Amino acid sequence: MGANMARRLKDRGFHVTAVYDTNRSAATELASELGCAAAQDLSEVTAASDVIFTVVTDDNAMRQIFGGGGDNLLVNARGKLFVNCATISPEVHVEIEKLANKAGAQSLEACMASSITQAREGTLYLMCGGNEDAFRKAEPILKELAAQIRFVGKAGEAAKVKALVNMVMNINTAGLAEGLGLAAALGLDLTMLREVFSQTGANSRVLETDGEDMQNREHSCFFSAAHAAKDSGIALELARNLGLDLPLAQATKEQYDRMIAEGLADLDKSGIAELTFKDRHKQSGDRL
Repeated sequence: MGANMARRLKDRGFHVTAVYDTNRSAATELASELGCAAAQDLSEVTAASDVIFTVVTDDNAMRQIFGGGGDNLLVNARGKLFVNCATISPEVHVEIEKLANKAGAQSLEACMASSITQAREGTLYLMCGGNEDAFRKAEPILKELAAQIRFVGKAGEAAKVKALVNMVMNINTAGLAEGLGLAAALGLDLTMLREVFSQTGANSRVLETDGEDMQNREHSCFFSAAHAAKDSGIALELARNLGLDLPLAQATKEQYDRMIAEGLADLDKSGIAELTFKDRHKQSGDRL
C-alpha cells in the first residue's frame, strides 16, 4: 500500500524524498524506481521530508517507529506532519498524536478502506481523525490519493470507524465463503449462484470483490488472513471494553485464527473459503 501511494504521489508531481522499509531490498528497489533515497534510519526520513506517510502492520510496529529507543521518526521532528494510514487500535493513534505534539510535530490518522489497486490509482477511501488543522494541511495531498475523504473527528475516532468497516467486511466474507461452500457441496452451479446473490438480498461488496476468487480458489493476497484476524480483534477489543458480546465477529475471528494456525495466514482474506472446502472434503473422505 505504501509503495503504491508513493508511486501515485510521484506521478502527481510531488517530490518523494525518501522511503524506508524494514525489508531493505524492498526499500532500495522502490527508491531506485522513484529516484529518491532509501533511508537506512527512520530519522533520515523525517529529516528529508515535510510530510511523512506511515503504513505499518500493527500496534507494536506503530509504537516502535514513533517511540522506539534511539532511532525513530520523532527525532528532530518539529514542524513535520505525520499521516498514519495503518489499521491499528484507536488508543495507539491517540498515543502517537501526543508523542508528535510533544516533539513539536502534528499527526493525522488517515485510515484506508481500499486495497493495493486503489492506492496505485489514487482512488482510496480515507477516514481521517485528529486535529482539524493537521487535516487541512494534509488535505491537498490526500486528494491526490483518494476518491473520497471523510474527516471523522478527534484522534482515534477514524480508527474506530475503520475497525467497524473491517469487522463487518470480514463477517460478510466469512458468510459468503460458507454460502459458496455449501452450494458446492449441494452440487449447485457457483457462477449461477453468484449471479442470483448479486440480484437479491445476498448481495454485498464482498461478493463483487471476492466471490469469483472464492469460486476459482484463487487467493492472491490483497488483504491477508492475518490482517483480517488482527482487524477483527481490534473491533472485538472495543466491544469488550464496553461489555458487549459480538458473536458473529467472534466466530469470524476464530475462523481467521484457524487459517493462521493451518498455515494460511498469507492467503488473501477470501481464502477463508478454503476452510469450508477443506471441511467438506474431510466429511467425504476426499483428498485435497
